[in-house]
Amino acid sequence: MAKLAATSLLAVVLLALAAPSLAGDPDMLQDICVADYKSLQGPLRLNGFPCKRPENVTADDFFSGLLANPGNTGNAVGSAVTAANVEKLPGLNTLGVSMARIDFAPWGINPPHTHPRATEIIFVLQGSLDVGFVTTANKLYARTVCRGEAFVFPRGLVHYQRNNGNTPAAVISAFNSQLPGTQSVAETLFGASPAVSTDVLARTFQIDGGLVEGIKSKFPPK
Repeated sequence: MAKLAATSLLAVVLLALAAPSLAGDPDMLQDICVADYKSLQGPLRLNGFPCKRPENVTADDFFSGLLANPGNTGNAVGSAVTAANVEKLPGLNTLGVSMARIDFAPWGINPPHTHPRATEIIFVLQGSLDVGFVTTANKLYARTVCRGEAFVFPRGLVHYQRNNGNTPAAVISAFNSQLPGTQSVAETLFGASPAVSTDVLARTFQIDGGLVEGIKSKFPPK
């Protein structure tokens, strides 16, 4: 019995040690690996970006002013996401973190979406938001978060944010991935290229095909 208990404890410890490696980007193997964007113009392809030669690295590779200014919220959903990820900040390469700023017009929303490669935590800079995420069991966890408060969205789950006031709002988001990826539910289904079959979408949402086509017209493929 004691041997079985010890074996079980060892298994739990090993699983606990393994968990961090499953939670985000792979661990880095050197101090820095500043992304060398130019190398991607050649035949080299890998999971991430290749490293710039150390003698070509400067402090500016680790700096960004992208999040200093509000984004333009004059669009259909009333929100703007400004990302500071590895595509914009080369020093993030292999570090497993990134950030974003989300600005909201009065009553604006950040529509339901997922981040397939990262958990997200938001910190409210100003305003008040209604936020929520839905689990794979279709359970909604939602509440209001105000200035100075934070909320977490688990990796890969559909979530949203909505400004619940008549003044602008803004949050800072942090991710445990250098490039978390974003899939907007509506845009992914109705704006895919090539397009998802109208029949598939009509049957999925149990609506008329004409309505599907009308929705598709609002999401032209990028």
